[in-house]
Amino acid sequence: MFDLNSLLRDNIKRLVPYSTARDEFKGEASVFLDANENSFGSPLPVNYNRYPDPMQWKVKYKLADIKGVPPQNIFLGNGSDEVIDVLYRSFCRPGIDNVVLFPPTYGMYEVSANINDVIVRKVSLTPDYQIDMAALQEAVDERTKLIFICSPNNPTGNSIDRSDIEMILNNFDGIVVVDEAYINFARQKTFISELTEYPNLVVMQTLSKAWGLAALRVGMAFAGEDIINVLNKVKPPYNINQAAQDLVLEALDNINQVNEWIRETVIERDKLAAGLIGLPQVLEVYPSDANFLLAKTTDAKGIYNYLVEKGIIVRDRSKVELCNGCLRITVGTPDENTLLLETIAQVAVNA
Repeated sequence: MFDLNSLLRDNIKRLVPYSTARDEFKGEASVFLDANENSFGSPLPVNYNRYPDPMQWKVKYKLADIKGVPPQNIFLGNGSDEVIDVLYRSFCRPGIDNVVLFPPTYGMYEVSANINDVIVRKVSLTPDYQIDMAALQEAVDERTKLIFICSPNNPTGNSIDRSDIEMILNNFDGIVVVDEAYINFARQKTFISELTEYPNLVVMQTLSKAWGLAALRVGMAFAGEDIINVLNKVKPPYNINQAAQDLVLEALDNINQVNEWIRETVIERDKLAAGLIGLPQVLEVYPSDANFLLAKTTDAKGIYNYLVEKGIIVRDRSKVELCNGCLRITVGTPDENTLLLETIAQVAVNA
């Protein structure tokens, strides 16, 4: 049975979080002499002399309307990477506890685990890039605190079988983190609607992909209020700066534009996949629910280097487990995709 308190590190249970001036004050005021800010302003067209809302409530209320969850169930991080790091620092005892990952998958799960001295247990995906449930059962023990599931998965692009994720949620007493960075491009529905059913579920999403806000570094986590309260307790006080909050609020008013970009991206993804598989340099293009494709080629390194010479950058994933000979290619604009295909076609075929 899921028991959040038993998962928490003892030092986090005892932690008294840093209390900001904005946390202590509630209400309206016109004179702020509490936070040692520059009272004269800032040398910018917009004044950024005041510290931002540490809980980003305006952003959360707007996200709540879009996502259909209460704002109290939303955590914002400085990119999803901060969400990952805060999860490790909240629940995993360094050198003692472990996390389960499913390679090939997003590399920061392992990097952040190593930074936090958390033991990594890897359960390789099957050849069709799904979870090996029997191997997972062997890997989990009483010190497994987190399981990270990237769906749609990076770098493979496919969604993980929903029934497998549900089985893990029903049978694992720790926290299951479902990373949905690419969910806007997927046929599969989000797990956000399942938060009330699974108290051990954390769903990560991002504004970096479909929303086109990668430079702002704003990641999202959705979970039960008890888990969100823990993450807020551990995070730095002002982890999302005011400029980012202002720009996110502006962007969230343009959901119709974002939905149109998503539609165009999916159309271009299918066109690009068809174009790639028609090239003799490409052996296979794997099904994708993301805004990128994983393509198995005759010579990944050679094609990658040739594209670099022509000023086109893709990702060489040929040394990643289960991705031998593969390039990961982001879906670009129609003109970019055409140029990519024409350039790959110029590469000599090495069988």
